[in-house]
Amino acid sequence: MKAEENERITRTGPGTAGGDWMRRYWQPVALTEELDTGRPVVPLRLLGEDLVLFRSDDGTPEDSTLPSKVRLTAYPVQERNGIVWGYLGPGDPPELPALDCFAAPDAYTFAFKGFLDCNWLQALEVGIDPAHASYLHRFEEDEDPEESYGKQFRGASLGTDLPMTKILREYGRPEISNARTDYGQRIVALRRLDKEGQDGSRTHVRITHQVFPHGITIPLSATMSITQWHVPVDDTSCYWYAMFTSLDHPVDKATMRAQRLEGITLPDYKPVRNRANNYLFDPEEQRSATYTGLGSDINVHDQMAVEAQGRIHDRTREKLSRSDKAIITYRRQLLAAIDEVAQGRSPVTLLEDKAEVESRGPIPLDGIGPTGRWEEFWAEAIADLRAASPWASTWTAALETGPAGVRAEDAEPEDPTVFAPRSGAVPTQ
Repeated sequence: MKAEENERITRTGPGTAGGDWMRRYWQPVALTEELDTGRPVVPLRLLGEDLVLFRSDDGTPEDSTLPSKVRLTAYPVQERNGIVWGYLGPGDPPELPALDCFAAPDAYTFAFKGFLDCNWLQALEVGIDPAHASYLHRFEEDEDPEESYGKQFRGASLGTDLPMTKILREYGRPEISNARTDYGQRIVALRRLDKEGQDGSRTHVRITHQVFPHGITIPLSATMSITQWHVPVDDTSCYWYAMFTSLDHPVDKATMRAQRLEGITLPDYKPVRNRANNYLFDPEEQRSATYTGLGSDINVHDQMAVEAQGRIHDRTREKLSRSDKAIITYRRQLLAAIDEVAQGRSPVTLLEDKAEVESRGPIPLDGIGPTGRWEEFWAEAIADLRAASPWASTWTAALETGPAGVRAEDAEPEDPTVFAPRSGAVPTQ
């Protein structure tokens, strides 16, 4: 990547091309709980701007002359399932896209956040790299899946009692494909569990999604997903905001929050393990228990990996490989979207209407199905899960990227397998 391209996709402050593009989307600005804990005003910094967030009563003193003398910039906000969203762009804001996390009842969601001492883009890119989980998040021992509630990669894959940690540890070279979609891209990682030619061969199927501008949707368990956004504070720091959405049961919010409070400080939601204390690295743990020696919270593993790249990663020195397909695709889409806005147009991934997004998803999956049939397995598994959901059972599952499919000219020239076309529609009930 050229240095000027790296600048273009990492800089998001006022007046930058990347900042103008990102301001076309709603941004998470705070957790609702930050306003519900007695703090009347929450200071925050977003996209390089210093702002305050507060709940207000309408009106000013009737005899005040202040409104005629002072003008302050104000941005529209809305609350949705534990997160306060702000729109910093021009004109009327778009609709929030039709994602599960926005449409689900509050009882079936939980929101949290955390700070990263680096540029937003490297924080996002670790989330769209399917191969890293087999190494960065390697655990040498597996927990009882029954004790895995709220913990990522600690439960069992759908349809089996096989822990995700065991699969990731023993099958470290997934076959990766991806496809451009209206919302960003879908990423598929396949790990074959049996020998080739063996009857009844099974494959671990993990489907995740990148959602513009800076979101990812990944499975936490067989029935719970995480939608996570990586929001620039400025060019050298960011917050991740995560919304956990359950299909089958209300979320135990107290347990989920208590698990995450162990690793952060309030009121800034900054991690206890950080660059200044070497992330509390434990060499004995690294020898016997985990790949990183940084404890069992995978957010810390990711934090170390992305912060170690520097506050703004120098992409001119990279050597990307086939496992980086999704990262390459995202950067190309990102540069194209920034250019669209710079030329006075709206990016095609704006998602400014309420149309279905792969059936109010996009729908992730972590499960084990028959080898060579991941598309059918995904469609059937999702149809069953949604049909059984108390709140999503009436929605249609249109599992396709769109009527145009994947155009031949979108394929990467050095690897024609990058984009896997999808077709067909599957009802949930």
